[in-house]
Amino acid sequence: MSAVDCKMSGQSTLLEIRDLHVGIDGNEILRGIDLKMGPGEIHAIMGRNGSGKTTTANVIMGHPDFDVEKGDVILEGESLLELEAWERARKGVFLSFQYPQAVPGLQVGNFLRKSVASIRGEDEAKGSVFREELTSAMESLDIPRSFMSRYVNDGFSGGEKKRFEILQLMLLKPRLAVLDETDSGLDIDGIRTVSEGVNAAIRGTDSAALIITHYSRILEHVQPDMVHVLLDGRIVASGGPELATKLEERGYEWLKEE
Repeated sequence: MSAVDCKMSGQSTLLEIRDLHVGIDGNEILRGIDLKMGPGEIHAIMGRNGSGKTTTANVIMGHPDFDVEKGDVILEGESLLELEAWERARKGVFLSFQYPQAVPGLQVGNFLRKSVASIRGEDEAKGSVFREELTSAMESLDIPRSFMSRYVNDGFSGGEKKRFEILQLMLLKPRLAVLDETDSGLDIDGIRTVSEGVNAAIRGTDSAALIITHYSRILEHVQPDMVHVLLDGRIVASGGPELATKLEERGYEWLKEE
């Protein structure tokens, strides 16, 4: 299909995915993805299991197991494909993992300071400004102060892991955030809180977010600019938030028939 013209509102393109074909071990997963996003926009990708949603996230971030056979991923006019994952992070790409890993022995507070210093610079991770940002973000996500002394994701509940991912997003201030099933394992209150964090980090800024999800509930709170449906490695439909509601009601079979 042709490139998806998102609601750019006269703004420049922040992320462009061009005719992306991706495989692993000789098996093709993505069969020509086209997508554009502008600053301040939030897009969502929905689809069945195995449709290529998480593959898309991994390729944007630079996972070495996937082979890009054709196409490009461009951030602010620069191709990401020749960059290592850590280089993409330095360029402002952030990936919220579907299953965040525990790091016993590494305290949350130290991890956050080192992460901000690495991505935003040493000066940004020091002094009262950082402390104020951290306190404000934690309060908005209902994260207690005692959280700082715990080890990264060690013994965290599913909801705590997801809130911690959004806390990182709010502090790191990436140019592009890719959120892979951030709503997984969250209750109703957790979904609302995480959605507010995503909106606060993206809306009205020069950043953008791509949310990968199975369900429309988080999208009811985020209200994405565009929803893209990925089936069998291709984007088969794009529309506003109402498309997610339609998928909840009718499933995906009607799109295959059309």
